[in-house]
Formats: sequence, structure tokens, C-alpha cells
Amino acid sequence: MKQQANQMRPGQVIEHEGRRWTVLKIAIITPGKGGAFIQVEMRDIKGGTKKDDRWRTADTVERLMTEDKEFTYSYADGENLVLMDPETFEQTIVPAAILGDRLPFLQENMTVSCKLIEGDPVGMDLPAQVTLEVAEADPVVKGQTASSSYKPALLSNGVKTLVPPFVTAGEKIVVKTEDGSYVERAKG
Repeated sequence: MKQQANQMRPGQVIEHEGRRWTVLKIAIITPGKGGAFIQVEMRDIKGGTKKDDRWRTADTVERLMTEDKEFTYSYADGENLVLMDPETFEQTIVPAAILGDRLPFLQENMTVSCKLIEGDPVGMDLPAQVTLEVAEADPVVKGQTASSSYKPALLSNGVKTLVPPFVTAGEKIVVKTEDGSYVERAKG
């Protein structure tokens, strides 16, 4: 299915130069001179190599239709992730690189959505938000206003993020799996 290049989103699978690629990141760049273009970071599904490419906004790309199927994440086995089909209990092995920067947010027994083409996993989506514990947080600086100042914190999965001044080490917070940004304090 053809689509405009500016319609690409992370997680989509496209066919380019005779190979299948998973879109990892996109950025629309508007230079001071000339037309806007789309900078796309993508990973080759078969070889696992990464590549950056650019398209003009008017260009079209071939988007491959995928089937979504839910799996339960079991464990990591070296460079691979072992997923279990909740209906048949069959195990599926996927390369850990399929998640890119979102890998630290994967938790045991998490339900993930895999994108399949002809039964082969080509992409994986995590839940939009996860609850993690704050491992370290800087102390509050006196005189900071609570509305706009955030402080750095280290999460239990090793990801650094910014949190409001009232969040302390040991607290559980909800973060977005897309970029690790703070959403709210965990309830309960």
C-alpha cells in the first residue's frame, strides 16, 4: 500500500530498495532554504542493520500491511527475547534489537503487541506507559518553583528522566515507554 512519506510512524514496516525495514524514528526537518524533508531511522528486518534515509514530504513509500498479535514477554536469552503466545503457549523468539531504545521498558510477563508479516515478527509495541521505581533523585533546590522546574532522576531500569521536585528516590512513578518521560505518581 502506497503512502506519503510524511505519514510514516515509528513501528511501521516499509519496503525500500527491495528490502523490508522497520521504522524506528522519524523527524520532519524544515531547513531555512528549500522544502521540508523527512529523516527516517530504520532497521533492516532480516539483517538487523540500521540505516538513515531522507524523503521529501511529497514522496511515496510502500507500506507493508501487518497483522497484530498479542504475546506475553517471558525472558531475554542473549540477544533475543522469548515471547509466549497466551492462547497456544508456543514460544516465539524475536531479536531484542526490534525494540530499539524502548528495550529497557520491557518487563517480565508484560503483554506486548507484535506486528507480523506472513507469521514473522517484524515489529513490537509496548504498552504506552509503565510503572517504575525511582532509584536516584536529586534533592530539591530551595526556591525552585514547582510548576516549571523538573529535576533529573534515575529509574530502576537504568533510564534517566526528569521528574517534578516532589518525587523522591524509592517512589513508584508512571512513565511513557516512547521516551521515558514522567506522567504521574503511581497510584496505590
